[in-house]
Amino acid sequence: MPQADWPDPVIRTFSHINPAIYEPMQGPSELGLSGTLEDWDRSADLPHIDVPALVIGATHDTMDPAHMRWMSRQLPQGRYLHCPGGSHLCQFDDPGHFFPGLIDFLTSL
Repeated sequence: MPQADWPDPVIRTFSHINPAIYEPMQGPSELGLSGTLEDWDRSADLPHIDVPALVIGATHDTMDPAHMRWMSRQLPQGRYLHCPGGSHLCQFDDPGHFFPGLIDFLTSL
């Protein structure tokens, strides 16, 4: 979506981002930015995180849902929840999948 079509609250939010803080902390970014965390990879540690963990992915998220599913499979007690109508804030734009999946995970503990 062209920036000219962004809602006013989004434009105002981005106008307050401090690039001196935001950009250096980026890993590989959906915004084409990269910083000090670009090459920081902790994926080898995932098998050592042995607590129940719910990894949530969404079809329209900036994070790749296939990678999120992969992460959940690396965790000994990991589960994956996919929100097909969601984006990065799927609790708002796909609550019909997000909340039942979250509640199911929490009640299973």
